[in-house]
Amino acid sequence: MNSIEDPVAPGQAGALERVAHEMLRQQRNERRWRVFIRLGWLALAVAVAWGLLAHRGMPSVPSTPHTALIDVRGEISADGEASADNLLPALKNAFEDSNAQAVVLRFNSPGGSPVQAGIVNDEIRRLKALHPKKVYAVCEEICASGAYYMAVAADEIYVDKASVVGSIGVLMDGFGFTGLMDKLGIERRLLTAGDNKGMLDPYSPDNERQTAYARAMLEQIHQQFIAAVRKGRGTRLKENDETYSGLFWNGEEAVKLGLADHLGNLEYVAREVVKAEDVVDYTPRENVAERLAKRFGAAMGAGAMSALRSLSPIR
Repeated sequence: MNSIEDPVAPGQAGALERVAHEMLRQQRNERRWRVFIRLGWLALAVAVAWGLLAHRGMPSVPSTPHTALIDVRGEISADGEASADNLLPALKNAFEDSNAQAVVLRFNSPGGSPVQAGIVNDEIRRLKALHPKKVYAVCEEICASGAYYMAVAADEIYVDKASVVGSIGVLMDGFGFTGLMDKLGIERRLLTAGDNKGMLDPYSPDNERQTAYARAMLEQIHQQFIAAVRKGRGTRLKENDETYSGLFWNGEEAVKLGLADHLGNLEYVAREVVKAEDVVDYTPRENVAERLAKRFGAAMGAGAMSALRSLSPIR
């Protein structure tokens, strides 16, 4: 009698077993990934809801007379802390609080966007017209360029004798690589629809007409800045040939030139000028929920990359 032979050879059986094992492992990884994603979205939804319900940066305002403080720190930009989106609600809250005896903007900023600075300058003037409340600028380490653009909307400017103040100018910077490209034998192939679409392209030769256009635009913005300074400082400003040249001065010299009014810090202004020594910070701050949401987003990205790497194909 002939025996029934196993239709699968031993070597083939081992290969099938390995394939089946790998498929099971991949299925388990996929299940884990799906669970991770669901839990991640749930946690993110909870964090966002918490952030929306929490009062972002709103101080616990006392029902007693106080000095309202708003910090302007770092570069002034649309997506930074010193943006109009952040500062305007704080200004509105401070002006509308009947217990805030005055508003103090404390500057530690080298400047930045003239658009953001102009928006804040305009809003300070609008709120001053609506509310009988004084505004003081206090310049600490540096109050230059766009920061000074904001500061001149205040009724008075206080500085430290060593503060850096001024830089009333506008710049546009970039690089030119055409010389290096020639040395390396690199050819620039730029296609545009519109004669000026590639304007100020760093990889193309300088175009005198386009450069002149950019200079004229910068001059217009510079004149807007100068007009704001003159409007804010009035007859206190002692203009000379260098006032609007982009130079900056220390605080002591700034007072002499009429760029600032007095020497003094926040505590001095609150105690001696406003006569409300209790200082309440109205500056928008990220709350715990927002910080957690940002960290969670970064962790989600790292986890996703790790999970995708683990889903390797069957070899």
